[in-house]
Amino acid sequence: MTLLKPYISVEGLNVSYGKCLALQNITLQIPEKQITVIIGPSGCGKTTLLKCLNRLIDLTEGVKLSGRVFVDGVDIYSSKGVDPTQIRRKMGLLSQRPFPLPMSIYDNVAYGLRLNGLKNKLKVDAVVEHHLKMVGLWEEVRHRLKSPAWNLSAGQQQRLCLARSLAVEPEAILGDEPTSALDPMSSQRIEKIFLELKSQYTIVVVTHILRQAKRLADYVIFLYLGKLIEHGPAHSIFENPKEPETQAYIRGEIS
Repeated sequence: MTLLKPYISVEGLNVSYGKCLALQNITLQIPEKQITVIIGPSGCGKTTLLKCLNRLIDLTEGVKLSGRVFVDGVDIYSSKGVDPTQIRRKMGLLSQRPFPLPMSIYDNVAYGLRLNGLKNKLKVDAVVEHHLKMVGLWEEVRHRLKSPAWNLSAGQQQRLCLARSLAVEPEAILGDEPTSALDPMSSQRIEKIFLELKSQYTIVVVTHILRQAKRLADYVIFLYLGKLIEHGPAHSIFENPKEPETQAYIRGEIS
């Protein structure tokens, strides 16, 4: 895969929590409308990097950041009129555990639409139905849209959270180990949805499961001890890794 058009560019990114340097001089590009998977052992900085891409890192107390992150050509850490809320809106996030809002299934998906000023009920109904269908949830919930979202299974809740993110028309989807709390069948459904969506959205997924990375990835970023060791097309990283650390991780010698 040739990286023709990056959607996200990271230049000289350093992140520290107090005296702990979590990311060191990260420079890379993430391709548009592909699935990029961030891999590496626990504590290597995967989630920290993901949070830097939509400025969720801002919400962490005591964090210090230097470097630049461009999203669709915009330096999101520039002080010149960049609204973190708008950045986060462009990049839907799936957390490790699903967090449906304490309201009905329907209202979860409609929530962002209403915040953005859409009041026409017929239009809201249509958007809710469309995005529940996108995540394969419509037929399962169409007769109980007013039921509390917490009555859904964990896998259904995660798909609902994805539908809620998609309803506000993001440009990218970020997943922080989005299947780690799910059963195998639900995990497969989320993976299938990601593969279906990648033609429309830039997708960046953190995973600790190497098999999942191999199933999903078009592009791979390998982090180790806060450093960028290697990145490139998935077939190159998995079939012919250049760096010793990458080779050891893929062989299962680093975990």
